[in-house]
Amino acid sequence: MNNSINILQQLINKSKKIAFFGGAGVSTESGIPDFRSIDGLYQQKWKYPPEQIISHSFFEYDPVEFYRFYREKLVPSKEIKPNAAHYKLAELEEKGKLLGVITQNIDGLHQKAGSKKVFELHGSTLRNYCTKCGAFYDEQFILQSENAPDKLPHCTKCGGIVKPDVVLYEEGLDNAIVNGAIDAISKADTLIIGGTSLIVYPAAGLINYFRGENLILINKSQTSCDNKATLVIHQPIGQVLGQIKVE
Repeated sequence: MNNSINILQQLINKSKKIAFFGGAGVSTESGIPDFRSIDGLYQQKWKYPPEQIISHSFFEYDPVEFYRFYREKLVPSKEIKPNAAHYKLAELEEKGKLLGVITQNIDGLHQKAGSKKVFELHGSTLRNYCTKCGAFYDEQFILQSENAPDKLPHCTKCGGIVKPDVVLYEEGLDNAIVNGAIDAISKADTLIIGGTSLIVYPAAGLINYFRGENLILINKSQTSCDNKATLVIHQPIGQVLGQIKVE
């Protein structure tokens, strides 16, 4: 165990109220690509830029192309499993040391690992609702809609278009989820930020509510908050948290 991991272990040991704020880098070790790295979604070639495709206006303009991208790139396959970071955070919560997970991810892997208090700032691919009647559908319904005549997911009850419960560009965050995230961050004595470049707002701005003692940053690349942190580790977060023992 290297010196940075030793320091992280000591900080976690003495912390009683930890909040975790995470991004796409938390799930890359599970096989889900991030957005901005060399192999990320934003570097891939599509008919339209990915950041345009996953906007509200594009969803309305060309839903067929939206769902083609969404099914192929954003809905995780059944083979995708949580990694060491997800499981360690769930363990910290079970031991009563973690107030909550605030995530920008939409893959549901924190819940699959056992986390109960998860604030999904950008929603989840596992939840989908009819835009007309509100009927619920799981992610498999969206995947199977590729076989529909028009390639779109239609509600089996009213025929309306079924929309993923994810926050697209141009859409606002859910106030209740934001308030829950703020509450957890503001009450924490330690905030662990992991797997995020901290450039997506308004989500990244939530860390400004932290008033605790220890700010820990675990990310493969530098962030704008590195100089404010108690501890910075530039390594994959699953490899890092996988070495921590929860007492």
